[in-house]
Amino acid sequence: MALWIWTLSILSCFCVSCGFKVKKLHFESPTELNHLTVNDDTGTVYLGAVNYLHQLTKDLKKQMSVETGPKMDNKKCTPPIESQCSSATMTDNFNKLLLLDKLERKIIVCGSLFKGICAIRELENIENITYYVDSSGEKSFVASNDETVSTVGLITSLDKKRLLFVGKGNGPNDNGIIISTRQLYTEDGKDIFETYTDSTAIKSVYHSSNTQQFVAVFEDDKYVYFIFNQQEKQPLNNRTLIARLCKGDAHYYSYFEMDLGCRDDDGTYDHCHSVYVTTPGEKLAESMAQPGQENSSVPSGDKVLLALFSKFNKDNGSLKSAMCMFSLRQLNEKMEEYREECYTNKPTQNMFYKPFLSEAACGLIPEGASKSFPCGSEHLPYPLGSKNGIFVEPLLQKKGMNLTAVTVTVENGHMVAFLGTSDGRILKVFLMIPANEYSSVPIEMDKPVKNDLVLDASQENLYVMTTTKVFRLPVQECASYSNCTLCTQAQDPYCGWCVMEGKCTRKIDCKRANKPNHWLWSPDGICITITSAHPQNMSHKATGKVELTVSPLPELTESDMLCCQFGETTNIAKLRNGTIICDPPTTIPPTPKGQDHVSVSLTLTFGEEKMFFASATYPFYDCEEAMNLSANLPCYSCASSRWNCRWDWKNHICEDSSLEKDVIKQNMEEKCPQFLNPNPPIIPMEFPTIVHFEGKNLENYQGRSFKIGNDQFEFEAPVDKSNDGNFSFKTKEFSYGANETLPLNLFIKTDKVKIDSKLMVTLYNCSYGRSDCSLCLAADPGYKCVWCEEEGKPSKCIYENLCKASPTNTCPHPVITQIEPKTGPLSGGILLTIMGSNLGIKAEDVKSITVAGTKCLFREKFYSVSTRIVCQVGNVSKPLHGEIEVDISGKRGSSTNEVQFTYQQPDPTGISPTKGPQAGGTILTITGNNLETGSQKDVSVFLGDVPCNITDFGEQIVCITGQHDKVEEVHVMVHHGNTKNKLDSLFAYSKNPTVTKFFPKNSFSSGGRNITVTGTGFDIIQSFSIVVTAELHGPSRRKKRQIHSLDSRKFEGKDIAKINESTIVFSSPPILEDPENYRITTLIKMDGYNLVLNIENNDSFKYVADPTFENFTDGIKKQVNNVIHAEGSNLNKAMTIEEAQAFVGAEPCNIKTLTDKDLYCEPPVVQPQPKRRQKRDTINNLPEFIVKFGLREWILGRVEYDTRVSDVPLDVILPSVIFPMVAIIIISIYCYRRKSQQAEREYEKIKSQLEGLEESVRDRCKKEFTDLMIEMEDQTNDVSEAGIPVLDYKMYTDRVFFLPSKDGEKDVMITGKLDIPEARQQTVEQALNQFSNLLNSKSFLINFIHTLEKQREFSAREKVYFASLLTVALHGKLEYYTDIMRTLFLELMEQYVVAKNPKLMLRRSETVVERMLSNWMAICLYQYLKDNAGEPLYKLFKAIKHQVEKGPVDAVLMKAKYTLNDTGLLGDDVEYTQLTVNVYVQDGGTDSVPVKVLNCDTISQVKEKIIDQVYRNLPCSQWPKADSVVLEWRPGSTAQILSDLDLTSQRDGRWKRMNTLMHYNVRDGATLILSKIGISQQPEDNQQDVPGERHALLEDENKIWHLVRPADEVDEGKSKRGSVKEKERTKAITEIYLTRLLSVKGTLQQFVDNFFHSVLNSNHVVPPAVKYFFDFLDEQAEKHELKDEDTIHIWKTNSLPLRFWVNILKNPHFIFDVHVHEVVDASLSVIAQTFMDACTRTEHKLSRDSPSNKLLYAKEISNYKKMVEDYYKGIRQMVQVSDQDMNTHLAEISRAHTDSLNTLVALHQLYQYTNKYYDEIINALEEDPAAQKMQLAFRLQQIAAALENKVTDL
Repeated sequence: MALWIWTLSILSCFCVSCGFKVKKLHFESPTELNHLTVNDDTGTVYLGAVNYLHQLTKDLKKQMSVETGPKMDNKKCTPPIESQCSSATMTDNFNKLLLLDKLERKIIVCGSLFKGICAIRELENIENITYYVDSSGEKSFVASNDETVSTVGLITSLDKKRLLFVGKGNGPNDNGIIISTRQLYTEDGKDIFETYTDSTAIKSVYHSSNTQQFVAVFEDDKYVYFIFNQQEKQPLNNRTLIARLCKGDAHYYSYFEMDLGCRDDDGTYDHCHSVYVTTPGEKLAESMAQPGQENSSVPSGDKVLLALFSKFNKDNGSLKSAMCMFSLRQLNEKMEEYREECYTNKPTQNMFYKPFLSEAACGLIPEGASKSFPCGSEHLPYPLGSKNGIFVEPLLQKKGMNLTAVTVTVENGHMVAFLGTSDGRILKVFLMIPANEYSSVPIEMDKPVKNDLVLDASQENLYVMTTTKVFRLPVQECASYSNCTLCTQAQDPYCGWCVMEGKCTRKIDCKRANKPNHWLWSPDGICITITSAHPQNMSHKATGKVELTVSPLPELTESDMLCCQFGETTNIAKLRNGTIICDPPTTIPPTPKGQDHVSVSLTLTFGEEKMFFASATYPFYDCEEAMNLSANLPCYSCASSRWNCRWDWKNHICEDSSLEKDVIKQNMEEKCPQFLNPNPPIIPMEFPTIVHFEGKNLENYQGRSFKIGNDQFEFEAPVDKSNDGNFSFKTKEFSYGANETLPLNLFIKTDKVKIDSKLMVTLYNCSYGRSDCSLCLAADPGYKCVWCEEEGKPSKCIYENLCKASPTNTCPHPVITQIEPKTGPLSGGILLTIMGSNLGIKAEDVKSITVAGTKCLFREKFYSVSTRIVCQVGNVSKPLHGEIEVDISGKRGSSTNEVQFTYQQPDPTGISPTKGPQAGGTILTITGNNLETGSQKDVSVFLGDVPCNITDFGEQIVCITGQHDKVEEVHVMVHHGNTKNKLDSLFAYSKNPTVTKFFPKNSFSSGGRNITVTGTGFDIIQSFSIVVTAELHGPSRRKKRQIHSLDSRKFEGKDIAKINESTIVFSSPPILEDPENYRITTLIKMDGYNLVLNIENNDSFKYVADPTFENFTDGIKKQVNNVIHAEGSNLNKAMTIEEAQAFVGAEPCNIKTLTDKDLYCEPPVVQPQPKRRQKRDTINNLPEFIVKFGLREWILGRVEYDTRVSDVPLDVILPSVIFPMVAIIIISIYCYRRKSQQAEREYEKIKSQLEGLEESVRDRCKKEFTDLMIEMEDQTNDVSEAGIPVLDYKMYTDRVFFLPSKDGEKDVMITGKLDIPEARQQTVEQALNQFSNLLNSKSFLINFIHTLEKQREFSAREKVYFASLLTVALHGKLEYYTDIMRTLFLELMEQYVVAKNPKLMLRRSETVVERMLSNWMAICLYQYLKDNAGEPLYKLFKAIKHQVEKGPVDAVLMKAKYTLNDTGLLGDDVEYTQLTVNVYVQDGGTDSVPVKVLNCDTISQVKEKIIDQVYRNLPCSQWPKADSVVLEWRPGSTAQILSDLDLTSQRDGRWKRMNTLMHYNVRDGATLILSKIGISQQPEDNQQDVPGERHALLEDENKIWHLVRPADEVDEGKSKRGSVKEKERTKAITEIYLTRLLSVKGTLQQFVDNFFHSVLNSNHVVPPAVKYFFDFLDEQAEKHELKDEDTIHIWKTNSLPLRFWVNILKNPHFIFDVHVHEVVDASLSVIAQTFMDACTRTEHKLSRDSPSNKLLYAKEISNYKKMVEDYYKGIRQMVQVSDQDMNTHLAEISRAHTDSLNTLVALHQLYQYTNKYYDEIINALEEDPAAQKMQLAFRLQQIAAALENKVTDL
């Protein structure tokens, strides 16, 4: 039964929708929320919901909830319902009003039940109703009883009496009262909630004339204002109205209403959603008072009303919202103006009316009536309304959403508005002119924010209400901005950069914020920067101080320590006259190669903490490098550089300063000695040439010799100087054949140093590209190329001086090698291309051309020297075939027989097809004879006057039709050159196709869904294709500043079939994985016609993200004979049962059910073979289960049939089958007659589905259990070798007694260290021994304990600690300790029995004796733990640890895939793979250790698993810590240090993901080395950080994630970058994965059972202490005549299982030397809770709402309860343990272990309590006769004197 309950609860979770998760405090209501209000005095939050009221703490923790419905009611009936309404039904109660009256400490609550009657409840406790009457009739009907009609209320005071102003719309069953004033007191026979006077109500006379929706009510000064929307029917019109009343107006004479309008260029916003009244901040008031703002609608200093409006354009379906601001003073002035206008009878006709009644009669009243009667009068028209009003322009506008809620606060004089939206966001708006929306916070996506948006009393948190949830979020997140740039980019008026603290804060949190420039306000967008430096640069050889100008410069004092970090040097900076002076760095980095300077970082820091102040880079130049920037120009490079460099020509160096006067200074580069102007500038290759050039500014080099050269050709030659002062040199024979020309730069040296050389000549090669004579002679004359014909050598083109023979001036006869085309029409007109060689040097050389004896007209523009001639062939009268002949400057050349031209007549005869769409795109094929005449460029086709684009030219001509503007038949013309042929066949242009509908209307992104399109004109289309365009949604405002990337992608699908002329079917093509982030457009391409797949109501074809499936646990689903259940999400979003396919192996699985999250199918009767059979692999020989949706397949695992065969004989089977079959037939007929067969089938189907789910979980458990047992065998072997790591007795008692209390591991009882001077040590020890003797006095000890427990300051925590100290101090005499415990217990028992609540005894450790019992049990059961219960407990711990570590564990969230705790369940499907890595341990031998890890493990997790495996035979306390070792991966010859966080870590905004093995691409079988941290492991700059650096990274980033990122923070980082994909991806709700709990539970069941059996089995060894104490309890119960077995059961349960075993079970590290990880601890807590539940006799009723942990072990609890009962019964029947036996046992424990304990320390600590309560203890001892006899007080005084080193007065 329990499993069924569990299963149903799981299935119910599938119906829950998961909103956007926000990492904020929140509360979820079971029903829709209506109202929210906050008590600013206490912070209490009150919620009004459908059928509920909730009272929450300020942290949104529930204090109490009250159920207010549903109740019997009928909207037409008058309460009380029970006696008067026979048609009443159960009706929900919607909360209509929720108002706090803090003055009276009350809360007013009105619901929709019983005609809107209200109740008054206590403010501190909403459960208490102080007033509620339902029998007063109509006078008590306050709110509307229609849930769709709004009600608003305001509590205020008038003449010291409390009143309630109410505004509500008039629902169909309401009493017609629209606005009323109600009293909240009883007086003069009037009850609470009655109208204040008979006249204080406005009632609608014409019930259905207009409808009102009230938005708000508020008061200011003497007025009360109502704001509401009114829909008028005659004529149809929407208005937003503001109405005003005088608060003290008992007759509503003062009622006045007018339009409250907000309008822009598109018209008026006609619907108001929310308003807020406030006083503007001083900054907004100042800005409105600035010049240019005279026309502002809000005069500075007034109260303002902020209102949110919307308007809907029915024509285009657009929605627009706006925020407008009104001045209350101007509103009042306008109302007075209109009142006066009406009173004096000046208004235009029909401009005034009586609200809710009729036209107003504006009378002739003397002027000034409005001032004389500010609150109206009986003789003046009332109530009064004006069709005029006040209109303003929006401060802020939004498109596509409603603004639904508003609240405003002021920060540092600046107004900030928080706006709720209809799509579930909070917009933060800085109210200035114009308003600036600076942030958008997702709350719950697509869930509108409700009207009640409230700030808490501190104005630091905002309460936001959506449909069923309330969130609390901070108004600012300044601390999340890590640097000044981010802080200022946020534009958050709350935030600013606190300069001296180096963080983004509120102004109030910055200590020096009030000093100039110490707090830089975020909206100003200014950070401290270094604006200039003097000097601007320095030579690296001559450094000096640098004066920095910083803007804005904070006000600094002499005590402020500014530091200047210049490169690697840090010095204290000086402040002088507003500039900061920095000393230069001691070392300057070397200048990078190819540069003439190096930039050194310059950072200013503040204070001892080195807080960042500002930074820049400063250039240090190097003149020595400046001279090398331009090759061959050292002087020019030096003198023309931007630095202060000078050229010293004598020393041939570039330096920044020189004593020499004769130097070339900066910007005097023209005075550099240099060589230039080479002549000739071009020189031939292979021939030495003399080159002349000039020199300049060479006065200082007179008499010097020079050399010229080039490094590329390793050429160097002397320079000759002529008499005229010029220079020359002779080149060598340069050889280079790769190009025609090559530039050659030349250097000049003298005395091995270079002189500036601007000499550059060009080498040229005549042979390159000139293979024939004509090409050679056509070369540039300046090259002097000749065609050289030397005897015995091949002719070639060379430089003239290289030709030994006389060069030729004429070329050989032309040669024709090829023509194109080879045919032409008789009419000619086509171009013929003739190719060959020696076809002329220039166009003029071509004299004549003949083709087949016919002249061909030369076309000069296509001529190419020597190689190509183009001519236009002439016409002939008949077909011809002949050669081509050319005349080139008198030399003729003819083509060979193989190269001939043919004249022929083309004859097109037919076309196909004969019709196509107007849009064109039809592929038209033309047939006929000799169509391949000429070339494709000579042929053209026209359909009428529209060209047809030729795509294929040959025996048939193929072309694509163009677009035509008419539906008509046209002639087809084919042009071959000058020949035109008109075909007899006509081509018909038809209407383009149309689409009338398509279905289905969406597809998964993987495509493959068949879409049927219906329309017209498909028969004329030849080719169809689908083109899907995906455009990224528009970027956010912040991203608009960035450069846009390519945001559009196209996907094409060709799989499309034409069924008939009106139907086509296409398969949706696959597109992007995240279509929700894109704007998708689907086109059907039909020949040349592109049609958007869209129908009239803008219903376009859509793509949705692919569904997700969960793989079978361990890859196998067993016993699937009847049904296979697959789970996932979004399964039916774009798929139906008919389309979906499932397969078992190669055979289909018949799908029966397909929902959003479940797929059920009937498998084949016989287990099919797998698609791919594997030899000798039993698992892979199981058939795969495959789901196919469209093009995508999911292999969820393999399935195994239940192949068990029945052993029942046939003669038993037949009757047992036949008789039931007959019975079933009879029942079926009966059911059929009763028409319930359908319901039966549905039940059977659901039942089979649930059984399938149960079977799948059972199968998963079996597989998991098998794997675990194999693993645990290895663990058992390890235990056998190394033994269970049980702690020694001292460690065990230390942890049980002291670890959970006080200072934990630092407690003096664990450390054993007392801070006692050595000189007094002996005295103190003697005194403590005396104190020990005193404790052994029962009279003293009992008095001591009683006295302490009487003290108020002696807390429960101190009692626990005191009892533990006492246990250690008396450990040497445990029998005495037991006697004390018995005595105290008898006293305690007496107290509870007298008080008649004995069941409460031992429930907690609230007394010393109860803690003494805990310690006594721990002492007595140590050996039992060690010898018996320890092993099953240890195996249970190891089993849980193994099971948890087998799957992913989130290192940040501490959640695991495999766990027993639903709160610790990893609610995401994380993909992972198990790896086996080979680990070598440094200094640990040469053998590797195989370790199983997961590729999703963090590096620390991998280290822990490696340490766990490598050191498994050592106690955990001797293992190295994960952060003390380094893990090194060696993928090959290289090595890489792995760490959780480093520079390669994946970043997303401020989020940083922890590194995993997958991140480093570590594969299965990889080699890892584990070593201690050393210098060699220190990372390089581009490598990882060592573990010690991780914390710094964590602090810097402060947002780390591992497997699952917390969903709210997607948020922020992503919204800034517009990463919509990460931000809006759909996540499965956690409850889907709760079946994993069942799997883990089933896997661990055997180990849980073993442990329970080991501690709850009286047939095995039972510790004597248990028998002894249980007998003691039985005796006392009998003595006190307690017959209730439940009481005794509770005593025993509280004394042993809950007091000891649960503690050990939750804390295995108390008994074993192990480390209990947080995720393992979560599962242990579930088992501990199960153990606790098993020990109670109370029956727990389980339901779907029960906690998962309760449901998980619901089935086993009954068995465990019986085990407990049997255990207690078995102990009662055992042989009694005598006092003597027990004392002997205790004495053995004392002897064995007392010496190891810190007894002296315990005595010293116990004495501290004596010292603390010294007087009280002395008084108690002196009053006790027995203590007086033994002089116990005197002995204590002596001990005190010795211990405290003082002289006693006794």
